[in-house]
Amino acid sequence: MNWGFLGAGLVMGIAAMGSAIGIGIAGQGAIGAWKRCYLNNKPAPFLLVVFAGAPLTQTIYGFLLMQSMIGNVGSADTVKQLFFLGLGLACGLSMCMSAIAQGKAGAAGSDALAETGKGFTNYIMVVGLCETIALFSMVFGMIATV
Repeated sequence: MNWGFLGAGLVMGIAAMGSAIGIGIAGQGAIGAWKRCYLNNKPAPFLLVVFAGAPLTQTIYGFLLMQSMIGNVGSADTVKQLFFLGLGLACGLSMCMSAIAQGKAGAAGSDALAETGKGFTNYIMVVGLCETIALFSMVFGMIATV
């Protein structure tokens, strides 16, 4: 069995699970914020969709790293295969946690923007900071697979 292929699959799967959880969290925040707007006869900002969908990108990063790993694991010896397994697990988990944190930040941003109508740039910066962890994991993981 080539353990490196398992690691490649894990990075994609775990990152996607984080995206699903993060989108669920951020989506709940957006829906709750819209409900409050409707109850108060205020316009419901469509921009909340940005917060709700932000954690989706971690799935893309997991896919890209998976592709990079698959391209380099085929002829790897057992030690390198185990390295790829660990790399896939560690990078997948970091992308997962990044998506969950991003979902929580997005939910808070939705709440704040819907209530005040101000601060979108500030809120999206925090959401972007959460994203940075996943980007670092992907890039450093790709560098490690070479």
